[in-house]
Amino acid sequence: MAASANFNDSDVRNALRIVQAPYMNMDVITAEMIRDIEIRGANVRFTLEMKIPPRFVLGDLEAQLQKALHDHLPGMGESTIDTAVLIPSAGEAMEKSVVPGVRNTIAIASGKGGVGKSTVAVNLAVALAKAGARVGLIDADIYGPSIPMMMNVHEQPSAYSEGGKTRMLPTERYGVQLMSIGFLVRPEDALIWRGPMASGALKQFLTDVDWNDLDYLLFDMPPGTGDIQLTLSQTLPLSGAVIVSTPQDIALADARKGVRMFEKVSVPILGLIENMSYYICSHCGERDEIFDYGGGKRTAEEMDIPFLGEVPITTGVRVGGDKGVPIVEMDPESPVSASFRDTAMHLAGRISERNLTQASGPSIDISL
Repeated sequence: MAASANFNDSDVRNALRIVQAPYMNMDVITAEMIRDIEIRGANVRFTLEMKIPPRFVLGDLEAQLQKALHDHLPGMGESTIDTAVLIPSAGEAMEKSVVPGVRNTIAIASGKGGVGKSTVAVNLAVALAKAGARVGLIDADIYGPSIPMMMNVHEQPSAYSEGGKTRMLPTERYGVQLMSIGFLVRPEDALIWRGPMASGALKQFLTDVDWNDLDYLLFDMPPGTGDIQLTLSQTLPLSGAVIVSTPQDIALADARKGVRMFEKVSVPILGLIENMSYYICSHCGERDEIFDYGGGKRTAEEMDIPFLGEVPITTGVRVGGDKGVPIVEMDPESPVSASFRDTAMHLAGRISERNLTQASGPSIDISL
């Protein structure tokens, strides 16, 4: 005869409340990650709803949950965890936007050029895809598109006609859906366009491309605070912006300007990433802080915005960019790939935390 439980649904929730939601500043109960609790005798079964891409964190989280149950429930028998993924959306405004079916939109921006923003954007996108998310990436730098080379895509996207209007299908590489003006013009051609023409091209990437059911749509923004930034913030309800900087003072001064620009147009700042944080020698592994160190974290603290992570510079990052194979794809076990993965997960956690604490629209449920 099966043993009777000495606990109830409330006891199970209280036991699990000590477990932190991965990459979020809340526990799994507050994050609404536990549902469908069943108690049969002394055995417990429930569904764990992951609020961030699951692949890098699921196993460890399940172990923590089972340990919490067995440590805090007297007479606990077996525990069974069913798993699903429910990435929260940015809300009703996003569902009604010009890109329906995209749950979260993130601008990857910088106050100045030369800080490796495109490198960060492509590696974050691929890292999120490897973590189990559906990801898109728009090359919003109309005058200097980098995505075709960095993702090794040089063919034109597929297109079809609907109602007399041409629609495009995004190209896919490394699990990421892609669109860039660089797919539509020859690499040697210079786009001599005024601002409204560049803004119009960006709007077409939003309205005339069939983005397929995305958890995250990232925008690799041009440097600075110009037309494209304003067009995007006025066209789309952005989930937020990520500011990329290097550690030295001149880059951080421009990063502050980027933060203030997005704040003025009511775009939330999801956080700051310090790129080229330090150099790792490919021969001896020695660390050298060639651009100073820690300035990004200090700036984030001073401006009261999240610090999402620091990414080192290595020869592999440059080689991967030149070959069109992002470092997280080319050398996934390297320290710099680990930095990108951790930063990407911090970003995913920050987005979900914001969405969970605000009114949010429907999300997708994908059983694992």
